[in-house]
Amino acid sequence: MFESLTDRLSAAFRSMTGMGRLTEANVKKGLDEVRQALLEADASVEVANAFIERVREKFIGTEVSRALDPRRQIIKIVNDELIALMGPVDSSLPVKEPFATIMLCGLQGSGKTTTCGKLGKRILNSGRKPMFVAADLQRPAAIDQLEVLGSQLGVPVYVDRETKDPVELCKRALKEAKEKGVDVVILDTAGRLHIDDELMNQLKLIERKVQPDQVYFVVDAMTGQDAVNSAKAFNDALELDGVILTKLDGDARGGAALSVKTVSGVPIKFVGVGETLDALEDFHPDRMASRMLGMGDLLSLIEQAQEKFDEEELKRQQEQMEKGLFTLDDFRKQMQQASRLGSMGKIMSLIPGMGRLSGILGDLNVDPDKELRKVGGIIDSMTPKERRHPDIIDSRRKRRIAAGAGVDVSRVNELLSMHQKMAGMVKNFSGLGSVGRMRALQEMTAQVSANPFGMMGPAKKGSTGKRLTPKEREAQRKKLEKARRDKKKKKK
Repeated sequence: MFESLTDRLSAAFRSMTGMGRLTEANVKKGLDEVRQALLEADASVEVANAFIERVREKFIGTEVSRALDPRRQIIKIVNDELIALMGPVDSSLPVKEPFATIMLCGLQGSGKTTTCGKLGKRILNSGRKPMFVAADLQRPAAIDQLEVLGSQLGVPVYVDRETKDPVELCKRALKEAKEKGVDVVILDTAGRLHIDDELMNQLKLIERKVQPDQVYFVVDAMTGQDAVNSAKAFNDALELDGVILTKLDGDARGGAALSVKTVSGVPIKFVGVGETLDALEDFHPDRMASRMLGMGDLLSLIEQAQEKFDEEELKRQQEQMEKGLFTLDDFRKQMQQASRLGSMGKIMSLIPGMGRLSGILGDLNVDPDKELRKVGGIIDSMTPKERRHPDIIDSRRKRRIAAGAGVDVSRVNELLSMHQKMAGMVKNFSGLGSVGRMRALQEMTAQVSANPFGMMGPAKKGSTGKRLTPKEREAQRKKLEKARRDKKKKKK
């Protein structure tokens, strides 16, 4: 997410290092690069220019704190302005009691019907009873898709394939919803390939006759300025309550997220970050700014962990933590929990400082999910006693375990080293309160999933990140032994 923007902003910040005082002269070049980064991210020219002017005003005459280097102060100012640019936003889903209606609108191909399903699941999780209304009478496939989503979630879907009037269909659907005890109705209205008078008149009529409590515009984030402009056009017609940006996980630029609030006047409420029905997140400007600046989003990661981790297993691990215990079986269970968070690339993008690692792993042709399976294979090759007491694993046992798992002995060493670090962390957690231990455990579990072999650790001197062949490892071993012998001779 936002890879291009993050890379350009990072380059701009690097050009501003070594300053003793932030003046108009020594930040001009850097700010020009920030402006170029925003434009290449497909932010509107007006938004980019206004942003840079606000940042420039804060830069001029700013004294460099002794506690922070200039680059960090610059990043803080840019971060604050990014938050102001995209916010403020109420990221909750306000649904009126005891009955509420939500209207979704948007162009074809924006992910509107899928978003309907995602909102339905969110409402179900909140304890309320939703119903979908197939009000898109232009595209039969949209009706079929909504019925499939309703079946998956156990949510009723109001369908009338005979009527040609979407307004009457919506009014009848609301009446039936109240009779069935449904308390939240989501209207999936028609879209077009482009904005036209017929579409807008139909949506205005539905809004006037049905009077929905919330109207959300669903738009593909990857369309950049087209998304922003269409949001403005829909808001002029319907007075939107919010925008839902879909496919944000595939958006390397970020122009829509940066510009939509300023240009359209409508806040982003939610973002779609995947195809699954739980891949809909609240929009937090502060967290989004942190992602854009390559600083991760640990709060979102912890929230996802709270939703998806098995509570009973976490409680059992908490009890282990209270005793300061952390076996290799606990390590494996952490990985099983963490696999529910999604791909390692997604997890790494949320951990501060780890966002660029997925690209590095890709360059090295490393399959992170395959690496996780190897960890399980190594642990399965150990005896129960070895899993409980890894300190007994000597060189002979390591060779046996490696052969059983089909990996190099170096992989066994890496796993044991990672476990040892985690075990040390667990001993520190034992002094925390129950809430502190739970939060620490969730954070540690997420990091284990993104770092099964300690790949985030500092590279050894001379390391290329490439796995050595047996012949290369033997040559390296002999080289190290010779260096040690030479060192001993010099001491004598």
